Amino acid sequence: MNLPIPVLSVLIGAVILFFGRKLFWLCVAAVGFAAGVEVAPHLVHEPSAILSLSVAIVFGFIGALLALFLQKVAIAVAGFLAGGKLALALVTAFFVHGAGYPGVTFIVGGIIGAILLLALFDWTLIVLSAVVGAYLICHTIVLPQTGATILFVGLAVIGVVVQAAAFRGRATA
Repeated sequence: MNLPIPVLSVLIGAVILFFGRKLFWLCVAAVGFAAGVEVAPHLVHEPSAILSLSVAIVFGFIGALLALFLQKVAIAVAGFLAGGKLALALVTAFFVHGAGYPGVTFIVGGIIGAILLLALFDWTLIVLSAVVGAYLICHTIVLPQTGATILFVGLAVIGVVVQAAAFRGRATA
């Protein structure tokens, strides 16, 4: 991975980690950006850095437009993508042979994520945006598996705590 994508991933990840619920459109755009980074190698064998970045930006832009103009659709799409990505990450981390069916895992996780995000919008958005933000940051840092897991969980917990405190502060005010 070349320099622009990791730098953007860390910056966007940090913003989403701490402000994902407040900046819903940016959270959806970041999920689209992350999906674009993952999709680019499937579109073209060994894509250039420019092509990977372009695909990621286009997916992010589509996500932002969905969030601004079609909020319910964007909520479902963001929940589906984040839930699918999270399901793949969890299965890969905890089950040795679990990644044998990535399509099924992604679809099941995506459906669960979409349902949760639609039903429990604020709290689900807080958790999913913290997880996506932590993923975007951790995905660019090379650490041993244990260190990466600890960093991911730590960042996700910090993101949830910060966003929940801001949400509760706004709800009581």
